[in-house]
Amino acid sequence: MTSYNHPLLKTLAPFVEAIGAKLLLPNEVTETDFPLFWNDEIVGGLRRPDLNQALDHLLQTAEQEIGTSRENMTRLEKQQAVALLNEWGAFTLRKSVEDVAEALSVSRFTIYNYLEHSEQN
Repeated sequence: MTSYNHPLLKTLAPFVEAIGAKLLLPNEVTETDFPLFWNDEIVGGLRRPDLNQALDHLLQTAEQEIGTSRENMTRLEKQQAVALLNEWGAFTLRKSVEDVAEALSVSRFTIYNYLEHSEQN
């Protein structure tokens, strides 16, 4: 991981990592990135997360939040993971229900039940 000297970059680094984006040094910023300015000077940039990896990143983050790996999750923990993924917008991605079901070793029907359960609570 790169060490960022500017206070804005140091402050943003944990957030950027949490959302799966990439923090850039000034010389790495391209026209498709978001430049970050401080006193009218570019001090870095922000690159959007790769949506192809977004669901994997969200699943890993859910594991961290819950404190256990997918393979070791109980039924209740899987429900919590699905609720978190739903809060984070994971199910707006195409085929995400199927992908989450496979990742949690449950059926699509089970994911829909967990979603219904989380929306009732």
